Order: sequence, then C-alpha cells, then structure tokens
Amino acid sequence: MTDTRLPKASRRGFLGLAAGAGALALAGPGAEAQARVPTNAHIVILGAGAAGTSLANRLVQRLEGARITIVDGRAEHWYQPGWTLIAAGLKPAEYSVSTTTEWLPQGVTLRPEYAAEIDPEAKRVGLSGGESLDYDYLIVASGISLDWDAVEGFSLDMVGQNGIGAVYAGPEHAAKTWQAMDRFTDEGGEAVFFRPATEMKCAGAPLKYTFLTDDYARRKGNRANTKITYAAHSGSYFSVPIVHEKVRMLFDDKGIETRKNHVLKAIDPGRKLLTFATPDGDTEMPYDFTNVIPPMRAPDVVRQSGLSWADRWTDQGWVEVDQQTLRHRRYPDVFAVGDVAGVPKGKTAASVKWQVPVVEAHLVAQIAGDTTDAAYNGYTSCPLITRVGRAMLIEFDYNNDLTPSFPGVIAPLEELWISWLMKEVALKATYNAMLRGKA
Repeated sequence: MTDTRLPKASRRGFLGLAAGAGALALAGPGAEAQARVPTNAHIVILGAGAAGTSLANRLVQRLEGARITIVDGRAEHWYQPGWTLIAAGLKPAEYSVSTTTEWLPQGVTLRPEYAAEIDPEAKRVGLSGGESLDYDYLIVASGISLDWDAVEGFSLDMVGQNGIGAVYAGPEHAAKTWQAMDRFTDEGGEAVFFRPATEMKCAGAPLKYTFLTDDYARRKGNRANTKITYAAHSGSYFSVPIVHEKVRMLFDDKGIETRKNHVLKAIDPGRKLLTFATPDGDTEMPYDFTNVIPPMRAPDVVRQSGLSWADRWTDQGWVEVDQQTLRHRRYPDVFAVGDVAGVPKGKTAASVKWQVPVVEAHLVAQIAGDTTDAAYNGYTSCPLITRVGRAMLIEFDYNNDLTPSFPGVIAPLEELWISWLMKEVALKATYNAMLRGKA
C-alpha cells in the first residue's frame, strides 16, 4: 500500500489547521461574557447528554440565583461521534466514555434518575424514584430512544457474533461490531447495510460504515471476495440532493450495490437472512455481516407527555417546537434541544452546538422580560468518512443548501485528509469545549 503520509513538520501543520478548522466549523458560537441576569427561577433540564450538559454550563454563566436541576439516570457520558471510529478499530471503547458528573458545573443539581412523567399543564416532572419536581422552565434534552424491539428476531446480546454489528448500541457494542467487521473483511462474503425509515441521529453514519467496510476489504486484498450492498430506506441515499448524487457516484466507483425503498423488518441469525419491507412486498437478503440500526423515536416519557407533534412524526414523538427558536409551540416555558427536538434537521452533535446558544438566548431573554432574534437555521454537519484517512465535510441547513465554513479552502464534496482529521482529532476537543459551555 502506498504511504501517503506527509513529513512530520507538514503533518504537525495540518494537525494544527485541522484542529483550528474543526473548532470553527463544528463548534458554533461560544458563550460570551455578559452581565448575569438575576432570577429565582427553577430550570429543569431533562438529559445530561451533549445538549443538556452544554446548556447547563452556559446558563450558570448567564443567570444569577437560578436553581438549575439536571435529570439523568445514566452515570456515564458517551461521546457518540466516536462510535464509528471504535467500530472501525481505530479507537478503544473507553475513548468515548467519561462520567456525567465531571462535565457539570458547580451550582447545578444532578438528580441521578430518569424522568417518569412530564405534566406541562402543572409544570411538574415526576421522577423514577417517586419524587416530583416543579419547574418554571423545562428544557427537554432527553435524546433518542432506539427501538430494538421493532427489529423482529434481534437482541443486543447477538452483537459481535455471527456477523452482526450494532454501532448505535453503545461503545462496547461498537467495539464488538469492529470484531465482527474485522472477521468479515478477512473472510469475505456478503455485507448488507441500511438505515431506518424514522428520523435518526447522524444519518450519515450508515454510509460511513459502508465505506469503511469496503476500505478494510480493499486494504486486506479481499475486496474481490466481498459483496457489499446498501439498502436505502427511500429513493435517496442522503437527504441533501447534491450529497445523494455524490454518494451515488462513490457507490458506483467502489462497486457497492444498492437497493432503494427497503426498510428492515426482521433478522434471522440462524439462516443469516434480513427481511425488508418494500413497495412490492417483503424481500429477503442474505448476509455474512450487517450493522443493525433500529427505528429511532423520542423516549416514552416524552411521547406520553403531550409535548409531541400531533400531525408530524406521529410514530416518533419529537417535541413540537418552532424550528427557529426551539421553543415549544403551545407551552412557552418549554424548550427542546438536541435529538429530541421536532425539527426537520439537526440530529448531530454539531447541530447541538448551534442549537444550544439559541435556546440559551431565548430563555435568558424571557427571564429578563426581553426578546431576541436568535434563530437556528437547521445547521447540520457530517464528516462523511469515505475511507480511513479521507472524509468529506458536509454542512447544510434546513433548505438543503450546503453551508461550508471554509469556502474555497475545504470543498465539501471532496474526499480530504483534513476533513478526516477534523473527525479523528479536532472534533472531540471541540465537543469537550462545548460541554463546558466554551464553544
């Protein structure tokens, strides 16, 4: 294999450029030094993931006297953008694991349990331990629920065995997925990849893992013995038309077969068969390796709260918010941020970094009796890996317009090393700064 690495001095320069570019392109606006607004309001944040934690850190800097309570029963904080790297054998599982408490600022109370009920009329949250919290303002940042039960025949204990992967299941499952992919690319056979028909977090990840599997088979000299198929849930491979066309070209160039309008229904591990629903009826596809991605929905507590859209995404339950302000359309003291927000785009970590300052601005202005024109434009970023060492930095908005942070410098549809370094090197540092409220 040809060594395409730069000399050390050049490499250090590119690493610095990637870190700086990643911080600017993916971070969003940082918290500005402003006069703190006095208040005795009680703000309850549901979820201590990327959105909830970063917002808590920013609100502590903006409000004086507020009671801020964050509710989350998971002791671990997961850096989810790292799971694809773990599933590619490039990072260990612990790369994406820290603790929830290490990111929370002083002055914020953590309730280490889950919300069991939300009553927006009474402005109250019931906790899994039986207590309840009254709030003045509620931030729903509860993330996504993965509906594994919707895939007939599947259970998480299958991951890592018999050619079954599940990158989205968590860091340990991502590591087991790598073990299964590593074996498959050694042995060859048929790989089948797909995505669910629901909205989902990081919709580019299924494509990334398809490309990575292709790359590993080539690196091992075993691509001729592998068949790789991507089964799209709709007639498109990516929601942005120009990106769909680029992916189509890459699939053609790499010999990746495609199917359209295929939605996974079931898996039969014994027979190594996947069953897909199609417009022409159910069809079976054999596999030797696959990455199971289930339907994704809002957590049950959100879907049962009366906060969800009644006429959109009715099977998924995303919170009914204005797409610019992220304020609830019927309950002005409720906001949603991150994956659970019912907006047309924005289920990526980079989106969170642009959503959080908007929620912060509107909440602080409301407390101060003021208004703001802060707006979220749907910014979504996907470092779309096409092989180890190369990626395309795809950035776009609600209108499906590409919004490159470095026009003329980093072309969004070119496979570049610097875009790869943003994913592998710069993004985690930027993410950590965002958690602290500093990016």
